[in-house]
Amino acid sequence: MKLVFLVTAMASIIAVIVICGFLFVNGVPAIKEIGVKEFLLGMEWLPMQEIFGILPMIVGSIYVTAGAIIIGVPIGIFSAVYLVRFCNEKVYKIVKPAVELMAGIPSIVYGFFGLVVIVPAFQTIFGGSGKGLLTASLLLGIMILPTIISVVESSLRAVPEHYYEGALALGATRERSMFFVTLPAAKSGVLAGVALGIGRAIGETMAVVMVAGNQPIIPDSILSGVRTMTSNVVLEMGYASGLHREALIATAVVLFVFILLINLSFSALKRRAD
Repeated sequence: MKLVFLVTAMASIIAVIVICGFLFVNGVPAIKEIGVKEFLLGMEWLPMQEIFGILPMIVGSIYVTAGAIIIGVPIGIFSAVYLVRFCNEKVYKIVKPAVELMAGIPSIVYGFFGLVVIVPAFQTIFGGSGKGLLTASLLLGIMILPTIISVVESSLRAVPEHYYEGALALGATRERSMFFVTLPAAKSGVLAGVALGIGRAIGETMAVVMVAGNQPIIPDSILSGVRTMTSNVVLEMGYASGLHREALIATAVVLFVFILLINLSFSALKRRAD
């Protein structure tokens, strides 16, 4: 059984190593051929002319993820606090399954919801196509809610009850006890939930493709169209060949490194919190 457990534990590690090997073997030569500066800092993506600059996609990914964090993280944390401390049993039996159901909804369904509900609403309110940075950020903010709510709720419930009761005994209100005692005590779990939410947001593809506008330019406003790195890969990989295909794989390499840096940053923050 020890051997069985070892093999199963190593399976995910081996899978990551194989994926990394494929990406770097196929992507790094393309970056060298195009030029690191031209590839990472280039402002134009023109495959027909063999011009491959992914800076607009990098900026687009950062903007969309940041918007999703601004929208989703506060709502997710407050919702978890409500479920743990202020929600009665009858409401909890309704809200909790709804949150779990949200986690199981396919991303294409979220994208369709954004396309038929959010986009027309933004067209009415702001004019234009309704597709852009704000639309994608709002949709991703909704999509990361179940992940953040579930992880933060579990972290809050793991905090010993006497922390909260002690704060109440010292004269603190329920809200103050929750936000100044229980929540800080669970900050490592909260950071883990935020990190998972960010991973979901930055790696999302289909929903973003449907509502972001997919313009390979740096957006000049929150209503401008935007293209993320994941969208760039999925939109063009079906017909790409030669250097174009290798450039798309190189884009995936940059995305992989980007996510790795985010995870390492949150791991460092978590170690400091512990």
